[in-house]
Amino acid sequence: MNQAFYTGVSGLKNYTTGIDVVSDNLANTQTTGFRAYDAEYASLFEETLASTSASLSDSIGAGVRVQATGMDTSQGILMSTERSLDVAISGDGWFGIAAGEEGMPLYTRDGSFGVDADANLVTNDGYYVLGTMANNIDENNVLTQQLEQTQLGAVGNQGKLSLPQTLTIPTQPSSEAQFMGNLGTDAQTVSMGVAVIDAQSDRNNLELIFTKSEAQPTSGTQYDVVAQLTSADGSVVYDTQEGVVNFDGTGALISSTLDTIDNNGTPLKINLGEGSDGIISMDAPVSYSSAADGKMGGDLTGYTIDNDGDIIASFSNGEQSSIGKLAVYHFQNDQGLARVNSSRFEQSDNSGDALFYKDANGNNVTGTTISNFALESSNVDMTAGLTELIILQRSYDANSKSVTTADEMIQKALEMDA
Repeated sequence: MNQAFYTGVSGLKNYTTGIDVVSDNLANTQTTGFRAYDAEYASLFEETLASTSASLSDSIGAGVRVQATGMDTSQGILMSTERSLDVAISGDGWFGIAAGEEGMPLYTRDGSFGVDADANLVTNDGYYVLGTMANNIDENNVLTQQLEQTQLGAVGNQGKLSLPQTLTIPTQPSSEAQFMGNLGTDAQTVSMGVAVIDAQSDRNNLELIFTKSEAQPTSGTQYDVVAQLTSADGSVVYDTQEGVVNFDGTGALISSTLDTIDNNGTPLKINLGEGSDGIISMDAPVSYSSAADGKMGGDLTGYTIDNDGDIIASFSNGEQSSIGKLAVYHFQNDQGLARVNSSRFEQSDNSGDALFYKDANGNNVTGTTISNFALESSNVDMTAGLTELIILQRSYDANSKSVTTADEMIQKALEMDA
């Protein structure tokens, strides 16, 4: 009777814990990045009965206990959002956040981030999101270097990420204009043009006019050329240069006296090529192509986060650059992380220290895929959770009944003794 009583009490106690675990899971079905937990049970002492069989049916248990509550590490469904700073991890890994610059990091799968009043990337309750800055923004919020990606620093050197609300990419004035094509061999005038960028971020026009020289060499062909650089609408002439180009009997360029021209305060090299690689003069239809380097300046239009965790700044001139990188942490044992609240964890002796994956060259990498305009939903299976809750409730009721029965049997025994 006592054994039945204590077995039932242990069942009530431990199935209560199981119900609490499942209830907590179900209460967080809408919590972003939530990781469900499962209660794991183990039998207490068993007494083996004298029998010729060694089957489990010949033993009497002494109750049950909760051995552990294990984290379900399965992937939650990715939900699309309309915010560029909403991100989700597909696969293994955790975002790092901290309450302050000296605060101990916490780890989460909840990537609903935003920007605070000081232009720092933060969670919705103000925790700093950890990562590595590219250090390519000066004190005046001007981009000093365009980067395709930012190299992730050491695990212990991750800090807050700053996303300035105003950011400009400086103008890169054109330094060279290149021309290629065929002038033909007939006495004619051929005009070529190309758009170039000046230091004021204005788009100007460079035009070359080739005219076949009156006096021709004994071998090959000679053209006089006039280069004129004007504003885009032609209302302002910044510079005019004249020169002569010579071609050999095969039409290949031998020489050119045209070198540079003033692009509204910036020297611009005029490159006509060399030999047959550039401007030629052959008995064939006239054609040409041209190109110039340089980029117009631009203002920040917004931030996005790419699949590798790089924070990409986009500008009004169509250019982009990485300015920082999200840190994605990994652990030897994710299930060993200590839960702080519904979606945040801290490392423990069981989880091991936080680490970064490395590529073949030994560089730190995120080691996973990050999706922006998306959040990871809770990984709780509501159907399975409700079913398990019913089973646990039935188990609780059965143990409650066994306690009641044992109590009644004890009362009967006491009455018989009286």
